[in-house]
Amino acid sequence: MHASTSEYAYGAWWLVALNIILFLFFVFGYLLPKKKVEWRSMGVFAAWLTALFTEMYGFPLTIYLLSSWLGSAYPVLEPFTHVNGHLLAVIAGGSPIVAPVVDVVTSLGILAALLLMGSGFQRIHRAQGELVTDGLYRYVRHPQYSALFLLIVSLLIQWPTLLSSVMAPILLVTYVRLARREEREMIEKFGERYLEYRAQTPAFLPSWSALRRERSEGSRPTVSAPNV
Repeated sequence: MHASTSEYAYGAWWLVALNIILFLFFVFGYLLPKKKVEWRSMGVFAAWLTALFTEMYGFPLTIYLLSSWLGSAYPVLEPFTHVNGHLLAVIAGGSPIVAPVVDVVTSLGILAALLLMGSGFQRIHRAQGELVTDGLYRYVRHPQYSALFLLIVSLLIQWPTLLSSVMAPILLVTYVRLARREEREMIEKFGERYLEYRAQTPAFLPSWSALRRERSEGSRPTVSAPNV
């Protein structure tokens, strides 16, 4: 039931710290929190990253809890190896294929999220405070937050844990509320121009109607929202 000491794959706190710093560096750089509410949202994200990577490399709380509750019914014999620490692989009975496949797919999702976040940031930076409706903003009003959501979901699938799974909906709601707050500011600043843009463009997920409209209308003029 218990793994040997040589197979214990946790306690790598330097990896915990390194991953938290790297992801915060990219997300902080692309979202650039300035207001108090934005810093609070970033704090929630930092707490979620800490919980996730602590269980991935530091202390596997979820594995301890589940293996204690299930006892001999736990699906794998050596739960504290890193492969068997992956809950999706555990559900598959310790399959050696599940974890590598999930890692590849979710790594692509993480890379795509960071690239999309960077692209959205570049549009805002070039607009110098004007409203941005071109590029990614043709398809969604908040592409940077859409990219952040993709990042969160990809990381959560890559290494699901009880605590990070409970915290993830709270984190998503935090950024949805922040997006709504920013939209109210955009309405005050741009008035009818932003209202028209909002009426035609989905918030986070592109719609088929928006894609079809894009083909028929072609390019739009430039307009932008801060950190969205």
